[in-house]
Amino acid sequence: MAVAGRLSGPEWQHYADPATDLDVIRLTNPAFASGMTAPHLRQFGRRSDTLLYWSERFGARQAFQLDLKSGDSHQVTEAAALDPLSIALSADERSVYYFDRASLFESSLGSLRKRELHTVAAGVIRTGLALTTDGSAVFAERQGGASRIVRILRTGPKTVLEIDGSIDFVMARPRHPQLLYQAGGALWLVNPDGSGKTRLKLEPGQTGEVLWTQTGRTLLYLHIPDDPKQLITLRENDPGEKTDKQIARTSQFESVAPNGDGSVFVGASRSRASAYVLLLLRVTRRELTLCEHRASDPGMVLPIFSPDSQSVFFASDRHGKQALYRVRIEKFVEETSADSGPQ
Repeated sequence: MAVAGRLSGPEWQHYADPATDLDVIRLTNPAFASGMTAPHLRQFGRRSDTLLYWSERFGARQAFQLDLKSGDSHQVTEAAALDPLSIALSADERSVYYFDRASLFESSLGSLRKRELHTVAAGVIRTGLALTTDGSAVFAERQGGASRIVRILRTGPKTVLEIDGSIDFVMARPRHPQLLYQAGGALWLVNPDGSGKTRLKLEPGQTGEVLWTQTGRTLLYLHIPDDPKQLITLRENDPGEKTDKQIARTSQFESVAPNGDGSVFVGASRSRASAYVLLLLRVTRRELTLCEHRASDPGMVLPIFSPDSQSVFFASDRHGKQALYRVRIEKFVEETSADSGPQ
């Protein structure tokens, strides 16, 4: 196991994208696997100067923080079995949360000292992780035919709610004291104390990726029609106004993420013939091809904007094992304030 605190020098490689000639920067070496955490978790520093990610560069999968100016990567965990989709930067950017096997840890980015916050009981299946506006950690646990949402407080774990069946995921609503979860094919909002449970009224059909806008005012989701010949659409649900509307049809997006002010979206196409990362403009509803992703599985791409909306980051295994990539988009998208990001 590699020792936490180890530094790795820049691994960057520039190349011109074959489809657009735009400069693409491969940030990690494809000789070993690297990737990003779940899109709803904080992974960038507020000034867009660091990126939290996972890598297997020293053998075991560990979390690293990449300095986006120097290119150096700093190892921040020493886990036995890291869950890569549970790595989350705290709101004050001083610590990292993650699951190592059944245990939830918080590790200081300064001292790298870690403390165990919770251990999931034997025989219980844990799903996801989210950090709420007050800094508490939440996730779902399932045992037998029942599930519950667990909230970790300073006083210990507390059950938010319990249901029959499975909870697919739990997400915190940015800047709002609410949780979003999916169960039985439906999306629900609930307060952290378990009150105010409300079902969101979405477009009938299959729901793909779900992600809040960075202010938390509206929820974005991909609507997948039952007819495979029909296009996947990007829709927006406003829980406050109780509205649900189509933003645009997409080039068969597998995943999508908004920029800081929700005026532009970045998506990864699931089409093998057009395996692109694309920008979608809200006003014109038109797409702009940024680059090829050529990933063997489009589900790994997970493109996302930096907090200032001046770069797009994504993952692909086009050059070997899964690696991280960056495309600068200052020419296409206006800079957004760091204050527009999640709190």
